[in-house]
Amino acid sequence: MLNNFNISMLSLRTRIFLSMIVVIVVSSVLLASISILQFKSEARDYHQERLERKETAIKEHINYVLSTTTYPLTPKNLDLIFKDKIHELSQIHNIEINVYSLDGHLLKSSKESFSIDKMAPPIPKYILKLVRSSIDKRFVDIKTVDGVKNRSSYSQIKDDKFKPLGVLNLPYVEDDSFYQKELNSFLIRLGQVYSFMLIVAFALAYFLATYITKSLKTIADKMSETNIEQKNEKIVLDANSREINLLIRSYNEMVDKLEKSALKLAQSEREEAWREMAKQVAHEIKNPLTPMRLTVQSFQRKFDPTTPDVKQKLNEYSETLIQQIDIMSAVASAFSNFASMPAQQNETLNVVEVVELALDIFNEDYIVFESQYPSIISSMDRSQLIRVITNLVKNAIQAIPENQEEKAIKVVVKREHNQVIILVQDNGVGIAEQTVPKIFEPKFTTKTSGMGLGLGIIKNIIENYNGTITFDTQLGKGTTFKVTLPIIQL
Repeated sequence: MLNNFNISMLSLRTRIFLSMIVVIVVSSVLLASISILQFKSEARDYHQERLERKETAIKEHINYVLSTTTYPLTPKNLDLIFKDKIHELSQIHNIEINVYSLDGHLLKSSKESFSIDKMAPPIPKYILKLVRSSIDKRFVDIKTVDGVKNRSSYSQIKDDKFKPLGVLNLPYVEDDSFYQKELNSFLIRLGQVYSFMLIVAFALAYFLATYITKSLKTIADKMSETNIEQKNEKIVLDANSREINLLIRSYNEMVDKLEKSALKLAQSEREEAWREMAKQVAHEIKNPLTPMRLTVQSFQRKFDPTTPDVKQKLNEYSETLIQQIDIMSAVASAFSNFASMPAQQNETLNVVEVVELALDIFNEDYIVFESQYPSIISSMDRSQLIRVITNLVKNAIQAIPENQEEKAIKVVVKREHNQVIILVQDNGVGIAEQTVPKIFEPKFTTKTSGMGLGLGIIKNIIENYNGTITFDTQLGKGTTFKVTLPIIQL
């Protein structure tokens, strides 16, 4: 759950980064696109207005020439009228000038004579038609040649009575070098500005994401530490976000409810455990009481002080009662040991040495001890470790039938990674399949006497040290108990 929460926070931080970057990139692309369109629009308007201004000025100049010429104002005389004037006009206005007849044939051009085709192409008929049909008797033909836009203006030349004499053509090549230079300069400045903004955005996104996720990280850490088996601390944090404050308040309320539930659960579990234990103790105590009652009743019926063997019979009755009383005492002792586990006195100890010491109390010569290392250090209660070993070895001894010829119990201590492994192997009868799930239950036993609390106590001790206990068994071949405990890195 914590990993998922950390991933979510990482995802949130990434989304903040990406959002700010996307905003900057999109805004820069939009601004650059708008700027390019604006520059192109301004260039188009500039060339269109410039051509119109030149055309207006040339027409005024042409009208002046027509008003001062000595030639009659007829279409046939246009080449004579502009024979010398057309070059002068071209130089003054710095533009190429062509004069066509009304049917579209070239009459006069400001180009040098050697650069004019002998058979210059006429004006296309559709252009002449558009010129004649337009209100202002004018048409601008726009073509793109080799990526360069060419404008060509066509308008009628009229006499003082507004009678058409010919067609004036002004070819105009759009020179966008100035605007292109300005656009490139602008885009470079824009890139520099947005590069700086991108760096600022990275820093801002980092601090913003850290600020937003800081409170969430605190909550996540607290949630990871929450456990029903311990007292959980509330979150004391005043976040600037209303939503996060609501989350903190909800968590603190959950802690209160969890604590109440834990108390109720613990109380319920204790009551249930004691009820079960009381039933088991009552059952175990009733077992010796029955033979004791029968023995006393038999003694009452058959006792005759005059019989010669009265002392022998009295001793037999006494021994029977003492034996049953010892059984009841053993039951009480086992129950006492399980109910009141001694306080842990943790110490740094050599597990190999303690296990070997625990085996010294056994006289069976078929018990073998092995260890990979002379020393494996762990931290735990020495007496409880001895208790674990003695219980497991005692169970192993009892699991081997007395009439079995070859008896073998092997106790192995080894190290795997950061854990110490204790193995107790026997070649006894094994554990039946139906009893395997119940083997660690406190009240379960396969023996004819005792309460069966040994393995329950062992499991409790081992789990208190964050260890585990498992077993493998085969009917008729034996059982291996495996205890795993953490070790100390020296």
